[in-house]
Amino acid sequence: MADEPGSLNWRLSAHPITLLTYLGFRIGSLLMYLFGVLFIRNFVLVFILTLLLLSLDFYYLKNIAGRRLVGLRWWNEVETSSGNSHWVFESRASQENTGGWVENKTDKRFFWLSMYVVPALWVGLAILAIVRLQNLIWLVTVVIALVLTITNTVAFSRCDKFSQASSFAGSALSGSGLARNLASNMVGRFFR
Repeated sequence: MADEPGSLNWRLSAHPITLLTYLGFRIGSLLMYLFGVLFIRNFVLVFILTLLLLSLDFYYLKNIAGRRLVGLRWWNEVETSSGNSHWVFESRASQENTGGWVENKTDKRFFWLSMYVVPALWVGLAILAIVRLQNLIWLVTVVIALVLTITNTVAFSRCDKFSQASSFAGSALSGSGLARNLASNMVGRFFR
């Protein structure tokens, strides 16, 4: 049972170093904050170290872990002429039959589980900081953590939906797809 694909065992990962680094940054920032609040109580030191871990997590997740673990990547582009910004999504389709990139169920499960659990834990820490009221300054660190983790969560969720829609459209337009059959029937009737 423990060696089934998709089980939460890092040894089944296709990219164990990437996975452990990704989880290390995610868990490390939480532990640094908790350790600092409970034991160190030096706000500046804890703020800097937690912010450093959060920044490393944001960058590593967005540019490396997302691409290697689930084949997704996103970025923000700004049009210089108008100043408008928009998100760009990139997905690497699973190509199991052609010998290309193969999706690993364990990587995917770790990725999405930590993608949603970590922001929930930060929300819990925000509620705890508000309830305690004595150290409201610690809430600044939690708010920054929430902004960074929720941004990545929303972006990767949209990227995943975009990739699923693209793969559906691609399969519909492929050789025996529904859209291709409909289009060929309509063109055939038009020229008869």
